Amino acid sequence: MRYPPIVKKIPHLLHGGDYNPEQWLPWKDKIWKEDMRLAKLAGINTLSVGIFSWTALEPVEGEYHFEWLDEVMDMLAENNMAAVLATPSGAKPAWMSGKYPEIMRVNAMRQKELHGGRHNHCLSSPVYRQKTLAINTKLAERYKNHPALGVWHISNEYGGECHCPLCQEKFRAYLKEKYKTLDALNVAWWTTFWSHTYTDWAQVESPSPIGEGNLNGLRLDWRRFTTEQFVDFYLHETSPLHKITPDIPCTTNLMGTYPGINYARLAEVLDVASFDSYPRWTSTEKDVEVGIRTAFNHDLTRGLKGKPFMLMESCPSATNWRAVAKLHRPNLHMLQSIQAVAHGSDTVQYFQFRKSRGGPEQFHGAVVDHEGTEKPRVFQDVAAVGERLKGLDNVVGADTPSKAAVIFDWNVRWALDDAKGFLQDKTGYEQTVVDHYGAFWKLGIPVDVIDSTRSFDKYDVLIAPMLFLLRDNAAERIDAFVQRGGTFIATYASGYVNESALAFLGGFPGPLKETLGIWCEEIDALFPEDSNSIEWQGKSYRAFDLCELIHAEGAEVLGAYGSDFYAGQAALTCNKRGKGKAYFIAARTNGDLLKDFYGFIAKDAGLKPVLVDPLPEGVTAQVRDNGKTESVFIMNFTDKDKQVKGPSGTIALAPFEVKIIERDSQSS
Repeated sequence: MRYPPIVKKIPHLLHGGDYNPEQWLPWKDKIWKEDMRLAKLAGINTLSVGIFSWTALEPVEGEYHFEWLDEVMDMLAENNMAAVLATPSGAKPAWMSGKYPEIMRVNAMRQKELHGGRHNHCLSSPVYRQKTLAINTKLAERYKNHPALGVWHISNEYGGECHCPLCQEKFRAYLKEKYKTLDALNVAWWTTFWSHTYTDWAQVESPSPIGEGNLNGLRLDWRRFTTEQFVDFYLHETSPLHKITPDIPCTTNLMGTYPGINYARLAEVLDVASFDSYPRWTSTEKDVEVGIRTAFNHDLTRGLKGKPFMLMESCPSATNWRAVAKLHRPNLHMLQSIQAVAHGSDTVQYFQFRKSRGGPEQFHGAVVDHEGTEKPRVFQDVAAVGERLKGLDNVVGADTPSKAAVIFDWNVRWALDDAKGFLQDKTGYEQTVVDHYGAFWKLGIPVDVIDSTRSFDKYDVLIAPMLFLLRDNAAERIDAFVQRGGTFIATYASGYVNESALAFLGGFPGPLKETLGIWCEEIDALFPEDSNSIEWQGKSYRAFDLCELIHAEGAEVLGAYGSDFYAGQAALTCNKRGKGKAYFIAARTNGDLLKDFYGFIAKDAGLKPVLVDPLPEGVTAQVRDNGKTESVFIMNFTDKDKQVKGPSGTIALAPFEVKIIERDSQSS
């Protein structure tokens, strides 16, 4: 399958980055012209502009200055570049904060914040919404027919929350709509515990360290409400853009697994998903795990819309806000850039194009250094990426085919983060999902990352690590998936609570008991120095952190615990149900078991790796398919030379090198 290009008039992979020309207005005659020359040398065909430009666009209330942006847009068009044009709501002008203090956020301690930073505005504020609507409308009207306009970049990295009286009232309205009555809310939140029952809607407030913070249902609903606040604000921002420029896609840049917003919900209103990626490369053997987590974030972002996404930000070298701003070693910039493309990105974009002279990110990596020419190594690395992207037109819009999916669900994460028990603040949901995903990465088998509310119809294998909270008839849908012939894998800490974080009665894993054919009686949390083992197929695998004590009730026992008072009890089971199978892994285990187990699952379910022969350690292969041609990306995430058996012979890979081969789609 092949999707249309993100920018219709550019049938190529997009290459660019955040450009802040307003920072250089006094020197624009020299700097801007040089920027265009350098951008073309680097193979750049798009630049993101206007992201933090509100004061430059509206220095005084109602007084707009678009002349400088007109020049920039014209320059981009003259140089055959597209603009990823931003709305400026991520950082408001000081005059607005001073004149309209009601737009300032209130934190969880009920303190009003001062002007400064970014994203410190109240999403409920009628004033802020009016101001945002006004400037967005003017931007759309002014540039609706401009040849440079390619994508709308809405705000920047949405995040945070507001606890002001306006937001409290909206929160209560949200709860009234959801629960209808206080009685229903009190039951859902189990407020009789500690006698916290609400008797008037006015008593309900957002969670706070100085107030109510112990009701898990309240905390869950506050996060859901905050997500809806961002959805509503995004729709408010884009309303004039969609009306005036209906053919221009809108997006806002996400941040991987950022915990503050349910991106699966926010993505429902995006035209295309976009993502800011900042891997912490070490240039050592540790980069295999960095590569896995980065790949997971790419596939998670792709899974939000089920089609190619935008890598909106990445760093071409040192990321200055890290404690250690380590430089990228040779090949690493190329590897991280092409890795994004391999997992479904149709863009490689950077923060930032030209380094700022001041501010908190003045020493953050950039395409153009303070030195200001094409001489630096980093510029040459970026130019090399630009040249390579030019040869990948076959990839534009290409699908990333997969018959397996791993579930990552923000609601599950929130519920586990709040759960008192197990390992308290170290339940490790995100890392556990990444570990299960990583087994497929190591096998070179493409896998999607999806929310539990998404359709399972296209998959043969579905993995749901630690599915602690069950949503939206998820159990029924999973059971139907198994009954029709699918292979389902669950783990410890699954099926414990409903959407309100109330524990299921009748035994865990709640509504999944019959599907899995087991009963989970207890869960043992181990000290860091403790461990157990899972004995399976003649091998012993380490078990640690969490070990669930289960009883097979219809399921076949495949593996057992090796020690402690539950030695010999079931630790790995398979339940045949309908035409399918449901497996259960009762303990947290290391990558050795997961790789062996998922290799067994892949063979049994008929999942095909991208390359037939086993991959060497630290190497993966991913594929994009445009319906006619498959582009196979073979990537080495180690600091050692590697050799891979390809379809036409041995392929040699230098440390951190990526090679791409093409083959006919039908050959796989």
